[in-house]
Amino acid sequence: MTTKAILLSRRNALLASSLGGAAAFFPGDVASAARSGQGMTASSCSTPKNAIAQTRHGPVRGYVAGDVFTFKGVPYGDDTGGVNRWLPAKPPRPWTDPYPALVYGANCPQTPHSFRAKEHTFLQQWTDGFQGEDMLKLNIWTPSLSGNRPVMVYFHGGGFAFGSSYELASHDGAQMARHHDVVQVSINHRLNVLGFLDLTDVGGSAYEESVNVSMTDCIAALRWVQENIAAFGGNPDRIMIFGQSGGASKVTTLMGMASGKGLIHRAAAQSGGGGNIPTIEQSRDFSRRVVQELGIGQRDIGALQKMDWATLFAAGNKVAEQINGPRGAGGPSATPRVGWNPTLDGRVITVRSFFDAAPDVSRDVPMLIGNTSEEGMRFGQNPTEAEWRADLMQRYGAQKADALIATLKRTHPQKAIRTLSYGVDSLGYRNRIQDIIALRQKQPGSAPMYQYLFQWQSPQLDGVAGAWHTADLAFVFDNTALCDQGTGNTPEAQKLARTMATAWANFARTGNPGQPGLSWTPTDATRCPTMVFDDHCRMVDDPEGEARRIILS
Repeated sequence: MTTKAILLSRRNALLASSLGGAAAFFPGDVASAARSGQGMTASSCSTPKNAIAQTRHGPVRGYVAGDVFTFKGVPYGDDTGGVNRWLPAKPPRPWTDPYPALVYGANCPQTPHSFRAKEHTFLQQWTDGFQGEDMLKLNIWTPSLSGNRPVMVYFHGGGFAFGSSYELASHDGAQMARHHDVVQVSINHRLNVLGFLDLTDVGGSAYEESVNVSMTDCIAALRWVQENIAAFGGNPDRIMIFGQSGGASKVTTLMGMASGKGLIHRAAAQSGGGGNIPTIEQSRDFSRRVVQELGIGQRDIGALQKMDWATLFAAGNKVAEQINGPRGAGGPSATPRVGWNPTLDGRVITVRSFFDAAPDVSRDVPMLIGNTSEEGMRFGQNPTEAEWRADLMQRYGAQKADALIATLKRTHPQKAIRTLSYGVDSLGYRNRIQDIIALRQKQPGSAPMYQYLFQWQSPQLDGVAGAWHTADLAFVFDNTALCDQGTGNTPEAQKLARTMATAWANFARTGNPGQPGLSWTPTDATRCPTMVFDDHCRMVDDPEGEARRIILS
């Protein structure tokens, strides 16, 4: 994928426009009721002196809202700017007085959201926050500062080039702590040119990990969680990582890193994962050409550390497009694309995790994997059936185009042509998921995998958007009220959110996402048993199997 495509693929999917389950027992409800004696209400907010937790680097002070202790912008690493650029994350500088962990930290410098795609921005409730290189911060939501709860660490999407822990309203972790008795964590880390540039030639051996420093940031965050989360009521031996889109790719990459061994006990990849990453030789050639494009001395690391981000980023984009060329239609590229993504460097990353093989280092980590039914939703695209057919013919040929349209119209007669057109990209996701499952299945004695398909149709904006890329997050985080612009916060949405969030919390707690009244069996690469999340939640063998196999034929 070209760097421009990397930047635009998810952004376009998110933004381009006019330019049931049975009732279950929720342990968090009991915990919330037990805490009701504190006199808090769901809408209250206070900054009591007992909202202070002791980390290894110093005390942090948060706030309490609706009985949830919240800590935002907690440092897990030092400032990455200036002389620290492209070096492995350094520990935070110790402090004595309580650190005010009251607001989100800086996001990695990136191209900001355009806000021109009005309908899509409305559905997702996007925010850009602010940018800066002192970004190694994480956020924590917990029901109590004592206890031994499972910990759920979320990695944001945006490929490896943009995004943040709070870019979407759905990322807020308070409801998971409030209703599902877990400790919810999210992180910011280095991205794009600041996270993926091999400067070994320029700066020497100290920069041997610079090509993957974004991913070593993620490891640093997980290590911080393991070392400090007990002070927030979390269990350091029960850590689940999960992510959506680019965040899912971070999850599968982390599962192949030896440095992640012992830090990860469950993993969930949502709408992504398993990328074809370049070799160190390819990335080193890319980086050398970027340095040449910038016109600095071959060993002048100081000039790079002082240079503004926009100049670095523009040079990297230009070189990546020159090397990568145009991207072919459909599916992951057969040729690794250089640019803003991890690299198979043989040091930090030694395997194309869940692309070439399921990594042995995470063989015993249970996995949950799935996607949404309208991954390709771009609200501004409203094709007629003839226009849709022409597009599919260009991508797949006339025979497959006819077969796809006939199959999707037959299996989803209630959906508009517009909505059906959004669902074709989801079939590619479904095929990739089955590939990942097949790779894991080849490992004797590997932990189970659980598969899902989220196909709940949003009622908003005339009900044509379907289940878009990221639509599942409002439900996984039990945030249909906070995300009512996308969900409508209907009774059906509330019920489904409680079911899905319970499944994710149960998975973090036990390694099995099932719950009373809704059994969830492990998947395999033959029958492809899958949990379908909708108004009626149920297990289905290979949903959309007929349509996805047309693309493979």
